[in-house]
Amino acid sequence: MEDAAEVIAILRADPLRWRLLGHVRELGLPDGWIGAGFVRNAVWDRLHGRTPSALAGDVDVIWYDPHRIDAALDREHEAALRSAAPGIAWSVRNQARMHVRNGDAPYASTVDAMRFWPETATAVAVRRVRGDDAEVAAPFGLHDLLHLILRPIPPCTAARRRIHEERAQSKGWRRRWPLLREVPTR
Repeated sequence: MEDAAEVIAILRADPLRWRLLGHVRELGLPDGWIGAGFVRNAVWDRLHGRTPSALAGDVDVIWYDPHRIDAALDREHEAALRSAAPGIAWSVRNQARMHVRNGDAPYASTVDAMRFWPETATAVAVRRVRGDDAEVAAPFGLHDLLHLILRPIPPCTAARRRIHEERAQSKGWRRRWPLLREVPTR
């Protein structure tokens, strides 16, 4: 999958992001990934001809274990990551319980939970595996991310479009990455 290889190459070229992916791998979280802006921003920076910008906001670590849903466990993982990489705003969430907060049916996996994230280009995560290898999870594919397309996840309800627009505005995406294009949901 050449699109996944491109995303992995972008992250591998960023020593900080690659190191942080290694720290998450060391935790051994079941179905564990780093996603959202951690991946999206690095890709959009590269596609704008820039070096990867500093991490902005949380580093979203997502994992899935329906037998260990206590939020205290997420806080323990955050503490371990803060110890390994001080100064990083870690946010660890077991997706096996996030459906309750989001008002959805229970999720079957981390990737299943990502199908409910606001934008297609945000619903992307990466994890390091054996050695220097990595994997990409993208329930809506990588086309939108790699083609600088802003699009709410399908189906595009009025509520989802509003959330998407509010996020794009509040985060200043179009100012920060002026080549982004808004495209209707497929």
